[in-house]
Order: sequence, then structure tokens, then C-alpha cells
Amino acid sequence: MSVIINSTIKSNPLGRWYIELNDTTKDDHMAICLDVNEYAIKIEEIGAEYGGDIDIVWSSEDNVTPEQINEVRMQMNAYEMEREAALSKNELDNQPQSDGTPTF
Repeated sequence: MSVIINSTIKSNPLGRWYIELNDTTKDDHMAICLDVNEYAIKIEEIGAEYGGDIDIVWSSEDNVTPEQINEVRMQMNAYEMEREAALSKNELDNQPQSDGTPTF
């Protein structure tokens, strides 16, 4: 059974969004992420504790604007595209040359 990680988009008094992570299996396992890259690192760390068997549940506080939610969504999409491009490039870089020699 996978572990549920709550990801809640929140807004500080200055109007800047951040993401609060809560591991539902531990009362004291909470993290604050100020950007998408930090969020990805924290999710990987938490996921590693459970062998990658996690489910992420998203929510937002009432004071979070639709624009802030859209900004998070856009940054997540950009992060995923960059990650996929890097993985694809890595696979291409490690393809054997025409003589069969790998290019490590």
C-alpha cells in the first residue's frame, strides 16, 4: 500500500506561494518548499523512504489565487519537460557508436 503525501499550495502574507508537504504516516514529517525544484527534491527524499511507493494528493488553501495555482502548475510542467529532455539526452548520449563502442 502506498503512502499518501499531502501537497498543499499556500500563500504567505506577501502573496508569495509555497508548497507544504505532509507525510500522512508521520505526525512530525512536514516540509516547506519555496519552489518547484525544492519540491521535487523533497518528494524524491520522502519517496526514497518508502521505496518510491507514494501517492501525492494536491490541495490549496482558500487564500491561494487561481493565478498562483496556475503558476505552480506551469512551473511543474516546465520541470517535467526539462527532466524528460535530460533523460532523453542521457539515453542518446549512451547509445553505442556505429562500431558498437558505448559512448560513456
